[in-house]
Amino acid sequence: MTNVVDRFLKYVKVHTSSEYDTGTFPSTARQFDLAKALVEEMKVMGLQEVELDDKCYLYATLPANTDEKIPTIGLIAHMDTSPEAPGENVTPRIIKKYDGGDILLNQELNMVLTPREFPEMLKYIGQDIITTDGNTLLGADDKAGVAIILTAMEYLLGHPEIKHGRVRIGFTPDEEIGHGADYFDVKKFHADFAYTLDGGEMGELEYECFNAAMAKVHVQGRSVHPGTAKNQMVNAIELAFQFHSLLPAVERPEYTEKYEGFYHLYDFKADVEEARLVYIIRDHDRTKFEARKRIFLKAAEFVNQTVGAERVQVEMIEQYQNMKEVILPKFHVVETAEQAMKELGITPKIGPIRGGTDGARLSYQGLPTPNIFAGGHNFHGRYEYLPIPSLEKSVQVVLKILDLYAKNPKF
Repeated sequence: MTNVVDRFLKYVKVHTSSEYDTGTFPSTARQFDLAKALVEEMKVMGLQEVELDDKCYLYATLPANTDEKIPTIGLIAHMDTSPEAPGENVTPRIIKKYDGGDILLNQELNMVLTPREFPEMLKYIGQDIITTDGNTLLGADDKAGVAIILTAMEYLLGHPEIKHGRVRIGFTPDEEIGHGADYFDVKKFHADFAYTLDGGEMGELEYECFNAAMAKVHVQGRSVHPGTAKNQMVNAIELAFQFHSLLPAVERPEYTEKYEGFYHLYDFKADVEEARLVYIIRDHDRTKFEARKRIFLKAAEFVNQTVGAERVQVEMIEQYQNMKEVILPKFHVVETAEQAMKELGITPKIGPIRGGTDGARLSYQGLPTPNIFAGGHNFHGRYEYLPIPSLEKSVQVVLKILDLYAKNPKF
């Protein structure tokens, strides 16, 4: 049986970063590299109905080993990693028995993982921690989830005395760019409900997420030689700055938490002639979310009025909705996960996801899908790390959930 840590360390070395605006699906062909390796692993393991489709969605089944009527439970994780940090040539390091001090990730880059900046590190004194080498992200988001699911499945296959219902496994591409559920076949998946293994620190259990949109802003300027520019030049960079300044500065990710929404500028390319800005807009509350979008569009309208021309154009793209409304009618999916954690001595941390998962959109497609911790911290960057006990505990939570539903079926 493969240890969950060994499995995780193997997966992160496969480059699977997704990318925006490639015009293909999946956005990067390299995601198939991991998917194809997983196909072979799952077949050797003994899972059934292993299927990889042309969109890079990977499905498999652990058949029930009892005739009792037990719900079919889905377990879902995504194979891609974020494009926001380098994801190629990941070199994970294991810090044995973390002592509570600074961890030098990369001497050449003077990159230090320190509890002064990330105080939650102090929770893991004495534990083994997996970090990056400072050159890339780690990929715990969400290769930890993939490793957790397959380790749990392998355990059940090796212990047939443990009774369980039918389990469906789904691994998705392009979650990090908001398209993980685009071609997920909920009908074929045929589960009563599911869990994504895509959360952060141990104990996280989430059934609320943001309402989410992406906004692409195009600013058209007019370039003229600066020596003769009076009353002629229209500087797209200056107009872009003006537009951005109209959005509330205190409502950026670095100033918000919990249920507070935000506007996040995460890409900006500009010269005098043209500027392109890409934002994500987030809020848990639907009314506030709609208000945010209106404010955004009014900012563009204001800039256009000041220059007397339609020089700022906004393309608003809906991404996903808060899944709470769909999960509440089947709230036992949350209650059972909470019970599983408590029985394992884990304190559940139930709160809103300040992000999104495949489960948000799948819930609105008829598959209620809350999110469970996979153990990592500082996703999408070079300071990402994963405490090994948290990774191992998540495997136990999955097994306990399946056990609880086998003993007390709920649909």
